[in-house]
Amino acid sequence: MPRLDPVCQYEITQIWPPDLSKEEYEQYLQEFNRFLSENGAEIINQEVWGLRRLAYPIRKKEAGYYVYTEFRAKTSIIPPLRRYLQLRPYVMRELIVKLNKHAIEFNRRRQEKLRMQISSEA
Repeated sequence: MPRLDPVCQYEITQIWPPDLSKEEYEQYLQEFNRFLSENGAEIINQEVWGLRRLAYPIRKKEAGYYVYTEFRAKTSIIPPLRRYLQLRPYVMRELIVKLNKHAIEFNRRRQEKLRMQISSEA
């Protein structure tokens, strides 16, 4: 009997070096999004949290550029995704988390709240 490959929802937070130019950052982000879509992932939400101070130095850097992506994909994408991130010199740290139903609902509510705030400011 063939093994099932269920579709799950994941979130990934990446820390990139603070000294990237805007062009490099946009290029890397497009490259990452292209990798996900070529491997059958559907990007649900992507947020750029920007430059933040790190709790401890990573590669002698005191700050990092945070990128958060929430996506839906088959579980078989995780090993190639980890390998892809390991081969990228600009990824200082990454954390991939499989979301359960409570986390998915929390993220959905948070996104709605952000949309409401943005629309009320406009």
